Amino acid sequence: MKIHKEGYSTIIVVFLILAILNSALFFFIKPNVVLGVVFSFASFIFWIFIVAFFRIPLRLLNAQENDVLAPADGEIVVVEETVENEYFKDKRIQISTFMSPFNVHVNLYPVSGNVQYTKYHKGKFLVAWHPKSSTLNERTTIVVKTENGTEVLIRQIAGAVARRIVTYSKENDKAVQGEQLGFIKFGSRVDVFLPLGTEINVQLNQKVKGIENVLAKL
Repeated sequence: MKIHKEGYSTIIVVFLILAILNSALFFFIKPNVVLGVVFSFASFIFWIFIVAFFRIPLRLLNAQENDVLAPADGEIVVVEETVENEYFKDKRIQISTFMSPFNVHVNLYPVSGNVQYTKYHKGKFLVAWHPKSSTLNERTTIVVKTENGTEVLIRQIAGAVARRIVTYSKENDKAVQGEQLGFIKFGSRVDVFLPLGTEINVQLNQKVKGIENVLAKL
């Protein structure tokens, strides 16, 4: 397991803050031994949580032709036909994955192809499972055109806690299925919009893992 580059500064800063707090507690406040041990243990657990948040587990890509892979770890919170108004401006099938703070937060390309479109939008910070978070929250939209001409839209959405979206995709980039397209910090959501008639392989409330689960088949 590796640590994502987006986490290096956060991990170091949190470690230094906790070290200072523990030092202050022991050398200036001088609590009883039990309180000191409890605070130190709680600090260590919290730091481990921060480190684990930025983990990148080793996973092997095993996709079949036309598979649309899960772009993130989390829970499926939306599977429905809806109108996508930013790029397609018509009806599409939307599949949304909610990432809790305990999930891996790296975002991955669900398909291979050419990046046709990217756009960042400022917005609100509604809870990520809110129905309107897809259109009202801070977000970045990415569209990948596959070799057979099918366009797949991926949308990174910030949540109530996650307030920093990192997107590596740029227009005319080569998208490689399973490779990183970005990262969202501390709880968020990723939407995928697919053509009508696409065979869906997941259902509401299902737990998925990035590139290990197949969302759909084009």
